[in-house]
Amino acid sequence: MTPRTAAALSGLLRGKNAVNLAPEQVPKLLATRASPARVEDGVCLRDPPGARYPLDEIPRRDAAVGANRVLFDYARRGMVLEVLDQFSVARRGGVLVDSATLSCVLKACRSVPDRVLGEQLHCLCVKCGHDRGEVSAGTSLVDMYMKCGSVCEGIEVFEGMPKKNVVTWTSLLTGCAHAQMHSEVMALFFRMRAEGIWPNPFTFASVLSAVASQGALDLGQRVHAQSVKFGCRSSVFVCNSLMNMYARCGLVEDAKSVFNWMETRDMVSWNTLMAGLQLNECELEALQLFHESRATMGKMTQSTYATVIKLCANLKQLALARQLHSCVLKHGFHLTGNVMTALADAYSKCGELADALNIFSMTTGSRNVVSWTAIISGCIQNGDIPLAVVLFSRMREDRVMPNEFTYSAMLKASLSILPPQIHAQVIKTNYQHIPFVGTALLASYSKFGSTEDALSIFKMIEQKDVVAWSAMLSCHAQAGDCEGATYLFNKMAIQGIKPNEFTISSVIDACACPSAGVDQGRQFHAISIKYRYHDAICVSSALVSMYSRKGNIDSAQIVFERQTDRDLVSWNSMISGYAQHGYSMKAIETFRQMEASGIQMDGVTFLAVIMGCTHNGLVVEGQQYFDSMVRDHKINPTMEHYACMVDLYSRAGKLDETMSLIRDMPFPAGAMVWRTLLGACRVHKNVELGKFSADKLLSLEPHDSSTYVLLSNIYAAAGKWKERDEVRKLMDYRKVKKEAGCSWIQIKNKVHSFIAFDKSHPMSDQIYKKLKVIITRLKQDGYSPNTSFVLHDIAEDQKEAMLVAHSERLALAFGLIATPPGTPLQIVKNLRVCGDCHMVMKMVSMIEDREIIMRDCSRFHHFNGGACSCGDEQTHEKAPPEAQLHCTSQIQVVVLIPVEFLRWVIIILLGGASSWVISLNLKECTEGADMMVLIASAAVLQFAVALFIKVFFFA
Repeated sequence: MTPRTAAALSGLLRGKNAVNLAPEQVPKLLATRASPARVEDGVCLRDPPGARYPLDEIPRRDAAVGANRVLFDYARRGMVLEVLDQFSVARRGGVLVDSATLSCVLKACRSVPDRVLGEQLHCLCVKCGHDRGEVSAGTSLVDMYMKCGSVCEGIEVFEGMPKKNVVTWTSLLTGCAHAQMHSEVMALFFRMRAEGIWPNPFTFASVLSAVASQGALDLGQRVHAQSVKFGCRSSVFVCNSLMNMYARCGLVEDAKSVFNWMETRDMVSWNTLMAGLQLNECELEALQLFHESRATMGKMTQSTYATVIKLCANLKQLALARQLHSCVLKHGFHLTGNVMTALADAYSKCGELADALNIFSMTTGSRNVVSWTAIISGCIQNGDIPLAVVLFSRMREDRVMPNEFTYSAMLKASLSILPPQIHAQVIKTNYQHIPFVGTALLASYSKFGSTEDALSIFKMIEQKDVVAWSAMLSCHAQAGDCEGATYLFNKMAIQGIKPNEFTISSVIDACACPSAGVDQGRQFHAISIKYRYHDAICVSSALVSMYSRKGNIDSAQIVFERQTDRDLVSWNSMISGYAQHGYSMKAIETFRQMEASGIQMDGVTFLAVIMGCTHNGLVVEGQQYFDSMVRDHKINPTMEHYACMVDLYSRAGKLDETMSLIRDMPFPAGAMVWRTLLGACRVHKNVELGKFSADKLLSLEPHDSSTYVLLSNIYAAAGKWKERDEVRKLMDYRKVKKEAGCSWIQIKNKVHSFIAFDKSHPMSDQIYKKLKVIITRLKQDGYSPNTSFVLHDIAEDQKEAMLVAHSERLALAFGLIATPPGTPLQIVKNLRVCGDCHMVMKMVSMIEDREIIMRDCSRFHHFNGGACSCGDEQTHEKAPPEAQLHCTSQIQVVVLIPVEFLRWVIIILLGGASSWVISLNLKECTEGADMMVLIASAAVLQFAVALFIKVFFFA
């Protein structure tokens, strides 16, 4: 409709004398806008001049019948602008307006849509009294307002109508459904039924659409029953709506049942079922349905192509996507925006980013926010983040406004400069309140450790769904904030949000942090069983990792063995757990099982198995796994791998091989490598190499206190007190503070922390009294303090006093006091346990008959029955041979000597009996021999028999 025509029509609606249309303009206007029509003779209405001529010959131009017939004919043909032009001419000619005419024009107005023109027509309806007369005019008004997005006005017109029919109700329900007012749709539907209005198939289609958007299965089943009751279940589009509802509620089998029951199917039916299968991750079944139904479906529509190409994208079926691309070109859909966007997405997901970009470049005329978002997401998925940033900028230059999906895709890019910039754009366009945009924002900030920023974004999300809660819990887990994760989970439960498997796995990951209580992970394990998520692979993998990191390797093994399906995380968690707990052979065995299962290994897998070899001194095996990683699996070693190999060589005392490995690294050695070598130099008392490593480490991290401490300890162990004092002075000059040793133990859901010489605990007197009793008992059993671990130039009695007050011993004494006999104790220390404390832990585990699990900064130590799971490896310095003899002599006297005594008694008795029998036979054979010779022979024989029994039966 031209601007002049619109102005004329607007004037006519306001009043007769508002605008004067020149008489000479009327024929010209009608000649350009009329469509073929024949009024009186019923001729074919395909020639515009032929349509105008009979109307011009009508004697009375105010004849409503003739004008309405032309008007209705335009409307049937979908010629919206012609309807409005014809109404303008008829109104100018003084034709009376009835409710049918207004209904026809209002339908045309809703198709434009033009709310201003619709309001003017509403005024005309009120002026002519048709708004409260015929139902058709009021229904058209409701429909017009709903189509124009004026939901409140549509509801107001609806409530003011004295009479309503099923079409009126359906127009209102459809408009509310399009406006995402799903709860209002259901309320209106039940009100309609209460007022005795029988729904029709269109009513059920609108209501089912609202139910599908809500995912309200109970309501959907009730509406399904109503459709059967009113005989609408045979309607094709009702069945299509039912399939969509069941598929979006996750009931694929019910959707398939509706499809199989249908007697007549259209293209929408096939497309709906395929889309539902795709939505529920049944892509293979959807693709099979497509292949089986090619003959039945006939010619495919653009919706069919778009759906099937999406299946190819999800399944990464590049060959089929290319075939469909050929069909798209053949049938002329290459100009269809959604089809070409689906093709570009399929190519990018299959790794063919160049082909995706070619398709995108050819769709210059049909680019919209969906196609831009698809190509940007494809660049991010293929790792070309700079190109994604460029395309995002070009998109905004082309004045295409990003939507929530665009922002969500851009936030997945792992560039530290992007989150604040994208965040600013999100705030500017007011998308920060949308749940999944806010979720993407907080996930992006959490990647960079910005927990406070993520929490502030989380608070701004208005309607938090379970995904947003899970993302925030994952952020707390990455930050090691178990307390914050637990509080958030409880708050989520109070608000009635049901957790899913990802929610529970995130909070279990948070319970694996060192500051978390021992029993918190078990509680969330119970919650996972309550919600029946304990068998989900992400939950069970998190449980394996949590139990192994909290010292309960047996529970981790039980969860691991119960897994029916294992992914890479499960295998890596179990291998790493065995390695950290000192069970190297189990780690290697699990690695071989993983290799046999065909799981593709990664760098974390080999890092875990090499770590297991390191803790048990398996140098040859560790080197073999390192070579296999590079040679067979084509995995490039990282700094962590080289640091682990340096640890492997240096623990075994192969410092020359260690330096050769460092020199051959493809990149400069980092702080982790030099720190590992420095620790080995302390163990092996290599002062020169230690000084060299410390210099390298201080050039990289000049403010790391551990470097100064290790170097000063090396000098102190070598008796170079002057050099040791110089290192300490350098620390003071650079204002570097040493990290204080601290130990934690949890008793009855409360964590108690201790530092050396700590007397702040309420039970300090009992703790030190218990320590005194323990040391006295240990000395009676042969313990002698190894004061070489006190690296201070002080008297021996002062060194011994310093050893007694170590933080791990205070935690041990408190645990022995605060728990019943036989209760296992679990202690965590932020530094490495010293060798003397390690020896004390071993002896206490035997005399107290306790299992003591200790986690230091390097690994776990399981003390049980006087032994440690680490096998006394050199994570700490071993005590001198004298100290080892002192601490083990009593154990041998109590355990080994009685067993050896009984063994020799058995040997002598058996040997004596055997030799006595043999001597009797010799006596019978040598009656004339000398008795002394016989006795001597019997003694020699007895010793020989005893020695034989000892060697072959008691070796």
